[in-house]
Amino acid sequence: MTRRLGVVMDPIAGIHPEKDSTLTMLLEAARRGWELNYMEVGDLRLRDGRAEATARPLAVKDDNEHWFELGEGIDIGLGDLDVILMRKDPPFDLEYLAATYVLDRAEAQGALVVNRPGALRGANEKAITSWFADCCPPTLMTRSIPQLRAFMLEHNAIVVKPLYSMGGRSVFVVRPDDPNATVIFEEMTDRERRTIIAQAFVSDVAVSGDKRILMVDGSAVPHAIARIPRPGELRANIAAGGSVHPVELDDRDRAICAAVGPVLRERGLWFAGLDVIGGYLTEINVTSPTCIREIDRLFGLNVSGILLDCVEQMLSQPRII
Repeated sequence: MTRRLGVVMDPIAGIHPEKDSTLTMLLEAARRGWELNYMEVGDLRLRDGRAEATARPLAVKDDNEHWFELGEGIDIGLGDLDVILMRKDPPFDLEYLAATYVLDRAEAQGALVVNRPGALRGANEKAITSWFADCCPPTLMTRSIPQLRAFMLEHNAIVVKPLYSMGGRSVFVVRPDDPNATVIFEEMTDRERRTIIAQAFVSDVAVSGDKRILMVDGSAVPHAIARIPRPGELRANIAAGGSVHPVELDDRDRAICAAVGPVLRERGLWFAGLDVIGGYLTEINVTSPTCIREIDRLFGLNVSGILLDCVEQMLSQPRII
């Protein structure tokens, strides 16, 4: 049986094919003979309660020069698709929110949406670490500058970051002796009009890096990577120039996965990426987790195959919406 897959993503012409996880998923779907339908957020709509889109037939190749071909746009009912991969990158803004409303109706009308749109709305990638506070470094979510200053004095060095961004954007390490600490707090909070996240700085990141663990249907992929900051940099994100190294899961990693996995699975967050630094959970990426390419290459895995096997299993079973 040919599956009909839709993908909602940022413009495919602008991705980096050599490291893009969404492309890897699409390549695996194509190998399985699935029909691919490409959409951007602006292609989605609701009409009289029916989820629709102008989708373009998509063909993909594992070629860093010519990785896709798009056909002419056709109007489709999203509920007629078997599965929709919601792979739009943050920021999680009002347009992203609107897209989840359309995908809610697509789900109600028959499509399996990965990850579930309602779960995406309820699971901010920075804030949901609070569900597992015992696994995390000391963390404060606030827009109060006095609270941030007191938190910094308590922990000596803290990381501050926005709630709705990705890729290490606007992430700062702040210390009490930093003459720019107050202005960083002012700018990050828009002078106490915007809530941000602060975490105690885990110094292990400079040596052992930021470990990325991928979760599929509540279970950890058996191997992971560590992203090591480049010299003079404290952000380990690949987008910020971090280098990638193979690592195995240790007992602490497995304990974190055991705590987090069942909750993610129950909520319909079937594909997620955990960030672990020095044995502490720092983020849970659920909008468009990355690093499939890197893990596949370093360990000879097929993470997309594991994910689509899970999708196939879910499609074969009755679902409760």
